[in-house]
Amino acid sequence: MSNESRIKSLLEILMVSSRLGFTSFGGPVAHLGYFHTEYIRRRKWMDEKSYADLVALCQFLPGPASSQVGIGIGVMRAGVLGGIVSFIGFTLPSVLALIVFAIILQGMNIDSAGWIHGLKIVAVAVVAHAILGMAGNLTPDLKRKAIALFALLGTLLWQTAFTQVVVILLSGFIGYILFKQVATKDDSRIKFPISKRFATICLSLFFALLILLPILREATSLNWVAMFDSFYRSGSLVFGGGHVVLPLLEREFVPTGWISEEAFLAGYGAAQAVPGPLFTFAAYIGAVINGWKGGLLATFAIFLPAFLLILGTLPFWDSLRSNVKVKAALMGVNAAVVGILISAFYLPIWTSSIIAPIDFAFAAILFSMLVFWKLPPWIVVVSGAIGGTLITLI
Repeated sequence: MSNESRIKSLLEILMVSSRLGFTSFGGPVAHLGYFHTEYIRRRKWMDEKSYADLVALCQFLPGPASSQVGIGIGVMRAGVLGGIVSFIGFTLPSVLALIVFAIILQGMNIDSAGWIHGLKIVAVAVVAHAILGMAGNLTPDLKRKAIALFALLGTLLWQTAFTQVVVILLSGFIGYILFKQVATKDDSRIKFPISKRFATICLSLFFALLILLPILREATSLNWVAMFDSFYRSGSLVFGGGHVVLPLLEREFVPTGWISEEAFLAGYGAAQAVPGPLFTFAAYIGAVINGWKGGLLATFAIFLPAFLLILGTLPFWDSLRSNVKVKAALMGVNAAVVGILISAFYLPIWTSSIIAPIDFAFAAILFSMLVFWKLPPWIVVVSGAIGGTLITLI
């Protein structure tokens, strides 16, 4: 790739990911829906199977799954720099917004605002659209529909931090048993401009920081080291998406006196109100502790594990997914992803958004705008915010 075409690709990634960063409300599952609409349906940067494989990998890894998917797509499009640009575009809007909330808007009651409720209803339409598209491709037969049902029931009725990982592992094993005779060798390759040596370095650095940062914290009395350790560890050990990291951060920072309970809850409301990944809540906490510099440090620390893990696993993942036995397991895993999405669609997206009949009616309108009239997602988002405000006035 020439320098000119590389720069063009990076600018395109920045433009698209920034638009998603400004409009992707609704949490990690909704983000996967937005990504599917923009990157797969509209721009066709990946095929459905490769996207499902990437989602499955990121669901298995600790950290913010939607951010890791975005980074992975950027890497496949334009190398490591593409992954960084994709991450910045998707994450920076909410980081800046939450730092501003921390410095200027603490204590405002934004959680009950009508436009926020409207954006939650947008998430219902977006995720429903993504589920329909992925289900048609990933659960074409009764066996895989049954695996999806198993994943739905498991994640809905047994909610722990490790449920998703257990369900994915079991689904992979079931897929291996059911499909090992019918899976065919896939010679197609996703081109990752990352060497296995570089990937190994990233994985080694991930584990080294996880071990050495607590030791360094004990050996020094530097506040920024303690902050970095707390945020890095939170980003490294969280399974199940952004909602799980919020109570973990509460345990890290409220009892130790870094941030008051009231300030933490105010930030919690702000985190629900902004687009982008929920992990950017760290920017709010960092800004409360040490201004905008603390916000940027916290953001870097909590997302660094996600970067190291996705860069460290992608090259090996491509080798594994072309293996017939692994492909059989992935058929089960990809079916499970559909069930996991449906589970998350109900709880928390549906239960926190569709409260009255008018909410369901509005969700149907937004779904029609997205699916039948094929309007751009940002128009649906703006319509959702306006409609949510009007609903509160009725």
